[in-house]
Amino acid sequence: MDLAGLIAAHGYWALALGAFLEGETILVLAGVAAHRGYLDLRLVILVAFAGSLLGDQFFFLMARRHAGWLLRRLDAWRSKVDAVHRHLERRQLLIMLGFRFVYGIRVVTPVVIGLSRVPAWRFAVCNAAGAAVWAVVVGSGGYLLGNAVNVFLENARVAELAAFGLAVVLGLGLWLRRRSRRR
Repeated sequence: MDLAGLIAAHGYWALALGAFLEGETILVLAGVAAHRGYLDLRLVILVAFAGSLLGDQFFFLMARRHAGWLLRRLDAWRSKVDAVHRHLERRQLLIMLGFRFVYGIRVVTPVVIGLSRVPAWRFAVCNAAGAAVWAVVVGSGGYLLGNAVNVFLENARVAELAAFGLAVVLGLGLWLRRRSRRR
């Protein structure tokens, strides 16, 4: 099976798993794959939305149900947890809508929100809205990047043809020069 076949067969599952955990890179790549015709952009956006929403809800609910266990194990994340908590106190709505756009705090933020007093329904609504915007913006961005890749590859083909033509002309010129010297 070639690369296009692998992407078509497993791309959506890989995207769902990637979006469940972090997802930016895999969503951009899925957008590029949609531009190349291997995946459908609408499905890419839908799968990314669902994966992101479910992942963040999972981490939120884990924090709600297992707060004590999580608090004992968050030492590795302590600086991120403290930063998210400080921002959550001041800009709760903004954090809940936009945390997935900030690299490095994607998994930590739903955990911190789950440990806070934010009502579950409020997080779910904000999480759904944020996941929808994220999936559309990043997925479409990947799709547009696919266009840039095509332009780059087309320019590379033109440059390759020009270089090949130049090599042929130089080779022919050297051959003619040698031939004329022999005479």
